[in-house]
Order: sequence, then C-alpha cells, then structure tokens
Amino acid sequence: MDKKIFRLALPNIITNITVPLLGMIDIAIAGRLGSAVYIGAIALGATIFNMIYWNFGFLRMSSSGFASQALGARNFTEVMNVFIRSLAIGLGVGVLIILLQYPIGLLASGLIQSGPESTEHVMTYFHIVIWGAPAVLGLYAFNGWFIGMQNARIPMIVAILNNLLNIALSFLFVFGFGMKIEGIALGTTLSQTISLAVAAGFWWKYYRRLRKYIRKETIWDKQAIREYFRVNGDIFVRTFLLTLVTTFFTFASSGMGEIILAVNALLMQFFMLFSYFMDGFAYAAEALTGRFYGAKNREYLQWMIRRVFFWGLMVSLVAVVIYMLFSDPILLIMTNDLAIIEHAKDFMFWTVLIPIIGFAAFLWDGIFIGATASAEMRNAMIVSSASFFVCYFITTPLWGNNGLWFSFILYLFVRGATQTLWAKKALKIKN
Repeated sequence: MDKKIFRLALPNIITNITVPLLGMIDIAIAGRLGSAVYIGAIALGATIFNMIYWNFGFLRMSSSGFASQALGARNFTEVMNVFIRSLAIGLGVGVLIILLQYPIGLLASGLIQSGPESTEHVMTYFHIVIWGAPAVLGLYAFNGWFIGMQNARIPMIVAILNNLLNIALSFLFVFGFGMKIEGIALGTTLSQTISLAVAAGFWWKYYRRLRKYIRKETIWDKQAIREYFRVNGDIFVRTFLLTLVTTFFTFASSGMGEIILAVNALLMQFFMLFSYFMDGFAYAAEALTGRFYGAKNREYLQWMIRRVFFWGLMVSLVAVVIYMLFSDPILLIMTNDLAIIEHAKDFMFWTVLIPIIGFAAFLWDGIFIGATASAEMRNAMIVSSASFFVCYFITTPLWGNNGLWFSFILYLFVRGATQTLWAKKALKIKN
C-alpha cells in the first residue's frame, strides 16, 4: 500500500511544491522592486485570483473523485463523460470570468484597505492575469481527471513546465524589459495558456483511444448531472468558505498597515509551502479512495487511510523541524528588506504550529473527495469557518495580528477534528 501511495504522492508533491515556490519567486521579484508596496500588491493580487479560482476548485476535485470511482468500477463510458463535462464547464466559466472582469475588478478593488498606490498596482496585475482564466480552469479539469485515472505524472510535468515558464517569463519581463508588476502578471498569463495546450497534447497522446467509449446520449444524462451538481454544489460551498477565510486573512492584514500586510504575506508562504506539500498525499488518498470506493473494497480503503495518515504525520514533523531551524534563510530568499524580516520574526512561532495542527484537514479532504462524501466535507468547513470568524472578532481587538493568526490555527484544527469524527459515516465504514 505504501508503494501505491508514494507512486501517486511523490509526483503530486513535486507538482504542488512548485506552486508555493512560484509564489515565493513572485514575491522575491516584487521584494526587489524597491518598496514593500510591491510585495503587498502581489499578495493582494494573488489573493483575488485565489478568491476567484478556488471557488471553482470543484472542477478538479469532482473530476478526480468521479473519474477514479468510474475507473474502479471499470465504467469507461462514465470516465469519458466526467472528462467532457468538467472540461466544457471549466472553459465556459473561464470565458465568463473574462467577460465579467470589470465588475469583478470593481468589487475586488473595493475590498482593498491599503493606500491608492497599492490598489493601482493590484488592479494592473488583475486586468492582465484575468485573461488566463479559461486556461486555469481548463487545467483544473485536465489535472483532476488525470489524477482520477491514477496518473500523477502528467500533472507533474505540466505544473513544472507552467512554473518554470512563469518564473523565466517574469524574470525576462521585469529584469530584461524593465517592467514591474505588469511583467510578473504577463509571465503568469502566458505560462498558463501554454500549459493548457501542453495538457491537451498529453491527453491526445495517451488517452485518445478512450474516444471509442464516448456515448453522446449519456454525457448530459439528467441523473448523472444532478449527482454531478449535488457534489459540486457541496464542494463549491466548502471551497467558497475556504477562500473566504484565506481572503479575509489577507484583507484583514491590509487593514493593519503595509508592514503587517507584507509580514503576513511572507509568513503565509510557509503555510502554502506546507499545504501544497501535504496536498500531494491528499491527492494520492483522493485517487486511491475513489478507486477502492468504486470497487467496493472497504478493507483496502481502511488500510490506505491508516498508511496515508502515518506518512502525513511524518511529513508534518519534518516541516516543524525545518521551520524551527531554517526560518531566517527562507525569509531572506523572499525579501532583502531586513526591517520586514525582523517584524516577521515576532510572529514566526505561528507557522511552526501549522503542520501539526493542520495536516489532518488536508488528508481528510482528499479522502472525502475520493468518496464524493461532499456533504460531510462541506459541513466541516461551515463549522470551522464559523469558529475562525468568531475567534477573530473576539481576539483581534486584544491581540492584534496574533489574534488573527490564532483564529487561523483554530480554524485548521476544527476542520481536521470534525472530519475525523464524521469519517466512518461519510465513508460507510462499519467498524
């Protein structure tokens, strides 16, 4: 079982770890443009797109869950149905986002609590990166389906290519052509578009033989669509609340001043680094859960859960040690502003708590998605989000930024605890 887990987890870890590294590179580039305003602008701009895209994370998650269950049941017609539905919806929503970019931008700019200079930079970033929306959501559909098909290698290759292109193009535009925020944004958009084309090429090379299983009359079958949107509706609520918490965190930081905004942007990279790393195991659990759940093999399902939690705990302990011993070098990679680094050290202890407190939430999310146990996952997010906001409004007036971080840690703990309590019912495990 460990071999099955790592065969899927390692490519996903490599895939996911490039994402926070890319965020760090973007912040590192912004951190050398001569002002803390640029760091905050990149953080806010990225947060806006997280707020948009994470709400459509169901395209990846449901695609993976439904595809892996169909594969486990050896139903290749449904395997193709899942792919076509997810890709069509992803591309369509991406085009709609472009068409609605001005009202979306107006709403986003109204939430920014920083000064006019920061807002101007954020909107410059926004109006360039928005053109990559169809590519991003199309990639969600491709990657979820590939993972559901137990293939983590293709998403890994595409993600590495995307991030290497993004870094190279951003460096070229900023340091080669003398651009600033717009250079980082343009590098992001071009890399996303190229990566979608590469993912489509991989699908054609390795999976076009499955076209013979396409049955046009079943793609939009009413019962299948109802189930698809039921699960996606639950995941949408869950993801909306997740996005709301993380978005609120950044905008609340902006209300505490430019320095705290920059500090929290840096420290949040520690959370993102861990979360994308842990998601490698969550994606493995997602694919294997769907396969064993679809094949009705509950014995293997329980065995897999025990092993993935063991490895999740081991990874969390390693992350704690790294954060305790190497926080200064990591901060220096992201910025050369020593004043911001000194301020960041005052809050560094919160990042050390993230791995141990938060790892269960990530793993259960993957397991619940694989089993399409979306209602329980949604309910856990409702409870944990409520705990975040209640705690924030009680503690922040007294503790300031420490109250914000304490609320975030509590939110991670409650997510994991509630899913642990509800797991047997969600997965239909009798003992």
